[in-house]
Amino acid sequence: MERRNFLKLAGTCTGGMLMLPDFLYSYAMQENIKPGNSCLLFIQLNGGNDGLNTFIPYQDELYYKYRPALALSKNDVIAASGGMAFHPALKGLAEIQQKGDLTVIQNVGYPEPNHSHFRSQEIWQTASASNEYVQEGWLGRLLDLQCDGHQPTAGINLDIVDNLALRGKQPNSLTLSSPGSLKGNAKKAPPQLSGNPQLDFVRKIANSITEGSSLINTAIEKSTPSAVAYPQSDVSKNLEWIAKLIKGDLNSKVYYTSQNGYDTHENQAWVHKTKLRDLGDAVLAFYNDLKNAQKMDEVTVVIFSEFGRRVKDNGKGTDHGTAAPMFIIGGKNKNKIIGSNPNLADLDNGDLKHQVDFRSVYASLLKDKMAFDPSQIGIKNTALTGIF
Repeated sequence: MERRNFLKLAGTCTGGMLMLPDFLYSYAMQENIKPGNSCLLFIQLNGGNDGLNTFIPYQDELYYKYRPALALSKNDVIAASGGMAFHPALKGLAEIQQKGDLTVIQNVGYPEPNHSHFRSQEIWQTASASNEYVQEGWLGRLLDLQCDGHQPTAGINLDIVDNLALRGKQPNSLTLSSPGSLKGNAKKAPPQLSGNPQLDFVRKIANSITEGSSLINTAIEKSTPSAVAYPQSDVSKNLEWIAKLIKGDLNSKVYYTSQNGYDTHENQAWVHKTKLRDLGDAVLAFYNDLKNAQKMDEVTVVIFSEFGRRVKDNGKGTDHGTAAPMFIIGGKNKNKIIGSNPNLADLDNGDLKHQVDFRSVYASLLKDKMAFDPSQIGIKNTALTGIF
């Protein structure tokens, strides 16, 4: 039985209420994860964020030629530097950059790009090549090697569905939508192994859920109250919960959440502005919360999407594209703009050519923030320099 199917049957963390029969009660809790305070937080922008209207080449006349319906005015963009500027809805990210804690990596993608949402997300989540199919996620493989035995809260996914990036051979992560409503059972002596591998696997998963809920509740109780007012949006709610867990010393190595709605084939001007405003305001609240708690140097926030959009607008929006910017916040990053500005005069069948392979960014995160050799989980790309 696969983990995802079991969770649907047994009562999952995504449902918020956790009720398990006696034979599935937790084993004795262990702090198995290797020590260290650094953690990674990934915010995935689902649908293919329009990078050209997020971090904008506002001085390039080709931008206005290709986007007569959607180009942002030179008078509207904010935080201009080096021919690039932020969408005016991203005041939150612009403020973080001005405070010295945001790095932009331009033109991130991968060879032989795929325009399918599902397949491109899969490539990003497994760190595979375009023609390679991998069962475990890149972060799941990391946690398999970083955890002694298994640690159910080594990875936390704030969402209503599991994320392939965190899938490993061991149950080292939990998916949940509302940590504050979790209810677990008290610790009891672990059941004896049955000799039946399938039953023992079920017991291990159930133990992971119960143990994880207890650790999460302890972290929430320990967390200091926030003096920051978080905005009212789904992504903001998730980041507020993640901030509570970090301040409560849950000691997870990876946090993951997502924001939907970036597939802007039409009505893009309004939809994109709304999504970016929600994102920027939520991230700024999280940043200020963690700054107040003196935790932001330990937390590295990574914002990305499965692909960008086409350079030319379609009159109402944009279609699926390729390369787009990534944003790195906190973690003592160097507050730089890495990579050249988008080259709109040299396109690949109407798409931007990628300059930075996303796996090089992953390699840098692993090497510089987790003290981990990326080749151990199959990432052979050279780490991108200059982020940290």
